[in-house]
Amino acid sequence: MGVWYVTSRKHSLRFGGRVKMAPTHVLRCCQRGLAWIPVIFIALVVCWSYYAYVVELCIFIYMVFFHLSFVMFVWSYWKTIFTRPANPSKEFCLPKAEKEQYVKEERPESQQEILWRAAANLPLYTRTGAGAIRYCDRCQVIKPDRCHHCSACDMCVLKMDHHCPWVNNCVGFSNYKFFILFLCYSLVYCLFIAATVLQYFIKFWTNELPDTHAKFHVLFLFFVAAMFCISILSLFSYHLWLVGKNRSTIEAFRAPVFRTGSDKNGFSLGFGKNIAQVFGDKRKFWLLPIFTSQGDGLTFPSRLVNIDPEQPTVSLQPEANKSIEDVPASPLSESQNHLLGNEQHANNVTEHLENDTGSETITIIMERES
Repeated sequence: MGVWYVTSRKHSLRFGGRVKMAPTHVLRCCQRGLAWIPVIFIALVVCWSYYAYVVELCIFIYMVFFHLSFVMFVWSYWKTIFTRPANPSKEFCLPKAEKEQYVKEERPESQQEILWRAAANLPLYTRTGAGAIRYCDRCQVIKPDRCHHCSACDMCVLKMDHHCPWVNNCVGFSNYKFFILFLCYSLVYCLFIAATVLQYFIKFWTNELPDTHAKFHVLFLFFVAAMFCISILSLFSYHLWLVGKNRSTIEAFRAPVFRTGSDKNGFSLGFGKNIAQVFGDKRKFWLLPIFTSQGDGLTFPSRLVNIDPEQPTVSLQPEANKSIEDVPASPLSESQNHLLGNEQHANNVTEHLENDTGSETITIIMERES
């Protein structure tokens, strides 16, 4: 008689003293297969909408715009699904000796000392809530700024935004532009279908539409398009707001913590540069699902509002009624220089001489773009 035994990690089935262990990789494969169900659902809905609109409805005058929006939607959706999330480079991995020492250490203080030594030459500006180095025990890497571990993908993702079940992929630095375009073109696709089918939907309710099997497709085509329009519009608007603020979904709920404290606007460079950081400098490529995002995903220009005690700074005397930000004197990366180029608007030096004492006072005024 069979008896089930359940352990904390694996399931075993015992018959007559023999134990058969369910392979872990089989369970993992099943989970990965089930994760594709939302993607398959969207694909089926899109295929059916194409059939219902092109074959059943067959409005020739609308075919050009319909196929244009359909191709751009499918292209951006494909790129969002099959673009692999970017991971931290090898320089953020602990050397073998330090990794073994880190594993052997039991005290968190000693482990942090190892991480501080390893991160001394890395371009890191963010910390944990307790001010410690951000380290992933699962991937065994020091997390770059804006990098987070995705439990669904089981990897650390650069500039992670969220894991989306509708694309069965993690949305981050490598495919965030594709995800925004996917929302944009899916919204355009649904709006176009809803707008052009509306007149036939009204005729259906007034019994003016011929009694054919196309009535079913017209009815549900309008309902499906309208339903997706409402849901996609709110999501698309939210992510446009995030792009304008230069925040990820994670950072919107939990502000990044810099060495001097949390700052929700720490990575904001102004609306124009925030848009360019995701879509690139050349506007002619903005609407195409090709990778044009700026930077390398490892380092990001940051607006350090407060004085960083660990970075040498240039002491500036602010002009009256103007806020001045301290600029780190450490060299910036190539991506930071590219994004922050021309940010210093003017440097004016005025000298005030005191006639009585003959002493000299120098005031440095730096104006920056908002």
